[in-house]
Amino acid sequence: MALSEYAQQMLRRKSIDALRAVAESGEGAGLKRSLGVTRLALIGVSSTIGTGIFFIFGVATPLAGPAVVLAFILAGLAAALSALCYAELVSALPTAGSAYSAAYAALGEAAAFLVASCLLLEYGVATSAIAVTWGQYLNQMGEYLFGWSLPHILSAPPAQGGLVNLPAVTLIGMACLLLLRGARESATVNAIMVLVKVGVLVMFITVGATAFNVENLQPFMPHGVAGVGAAASVIFFAYVGIDSIATAGEEAINPRRTLPLATMIAFFVVTGLYVAVAIVAVGAQPASEFAGQAAGLAVILQNVTQARWPSIVLTAGAIVSIFSIALVLLFSQTRVLYAVSRDGLLPPLFCRVDARTGVPALNTVTVAALSAVLSGFFPLGILAEMVSVGTLGAFVMAALSVIALRVRQPDLPRSFRLPLYPFTPLASIGLCLYLLSGLAPLTLGLFGLWLVAAGAVYVRYGMRRSHLGAGKPQDDLAGVGVATHDGVAPAALAAGQGG
Repeated sequence: MALSEYAQQMLRRKSIDALRAVAESGEGAGLKRSLGVTRLALIGVSSTIGTGIFFIFGVATPLAGPAVVLAFILAGLAAALSALCYAELVSALPTAGSAYSAAYAALGEAAAFLVASCLLLEYGVATSAIAVTWGQYLNQMGEYLFGWSLPHILSAPPAQGGLVNLPAVTLIGMACLLLLRGARESATVNAIMVLVKVGVLVMFITVGATAFNVENLQPFMPHGVAGVGAAASVIFFAYVGIDSIATAGEEAINPRRTLPLATMIAFFVVTGLYVAVAIVAVGAQPASEFAGQAAGLAVILQNVTQARWPSIVLTAGAIVSIFSIALVLLFSQTRVLYAVSRDGLLPPLFCRVDARTGVPALNTVTVAALSAVLSGFFPLGILAEMVSVGTLGAFVMAALSVIALRVRQPDLPRSFRLPLYPFTPLASIGLCLYLLSGLAPLTLGLFGLWLVAAGAVYVRYGMRRSHLGAGKPQDDLAGVGVATHDGVAPAALAAGQGG
């Protein structure tokens, strides 16, 4: 095949009308529309407030000192600009895997596949990483309440002297079973978990503020601006998942209104809590004491109250928090995989929908199994290093998609438009690239290898089997490859979905 033909295939774009047909047809996608603004916002809050806020201070505060508060704001600003970009994208193209779908319409098929690979890396590795941390908190709770925890051989990967991290594998198994029941049921349980963990953080802010000492803020920026930037790159892990609302586009009620509104609500809730927790944490404890401190927020509360119960409450909140974020990240990963498979770029087994629950069951089981293997046999450090890079890569592509769509489709109906265009998407790209530059060279190298592998899959499989490349009418793409295990057509799914 000539080089020009390869270029044409990689740059082919899906029409906006085809994407909207998928989004607005209750039958086309095979997924149930059951999520309103509140539940969508809770998905965003739950997928963001999780492991990061409970362990990130011990890593980030030694880099920035009390100025870690500024690092939270810097990371939050990058997340906010990206959330705004996502809000415009999902208001125009409210489909499952929205960043991927937007890139397909704006940048071309090859770029869209790379965006999907970034999202799958983000959600998949993040699910595994937080499952490992959940196991640590579970063991800590066992020590608090019963003086007993799982033996090391069953709670650590081989690289750390164990056999398997059984609690981490168990967490992913429970999340998988809950998702198999259907999105609405999962969102209801998730809403309860969000209220619990937000309540725990509010408790920390309220109690910890009583010990606030302004002397703990001196010196405020011991390592200068460079330290703040390095800390922000690490802290960005705590914002992973803010984009997860976009992946539920086909299950949203009135998506062109609810998706952008839910995205912004989630961002303001998350950032407000993070900054408040950071101010209280560095005000209640000298910055020098954060280095290597396990369960730092729990220790601060124990020092403030001189009682053990705050540690128990906070540990319980962490357990609930991490379970809920694993649930949502696993959900988001399956919906991205569903969207890519539906377009023919991956095998059709990933977009087969169960007729009773309206859930891509085999897809869900597959990604859960892979995440369980990673969490059970790989240490947390290796997993955590890869999370932010995938998210930042996807955010850059989302901002580029906004610009490309504004240039190519300036009159495209959008219920939400970015303020200060084009400054906003350009600032988003700049901040994300700045945070990427602060990551370890090894992490960036592994990310490059991941993209090369994804490109190879696209060239060997996706390029050849793409429904768009096969000349299928784009209006019919909503139903391509969507079938249940017994071959029920999409039209039957609307009547047969349960739950």
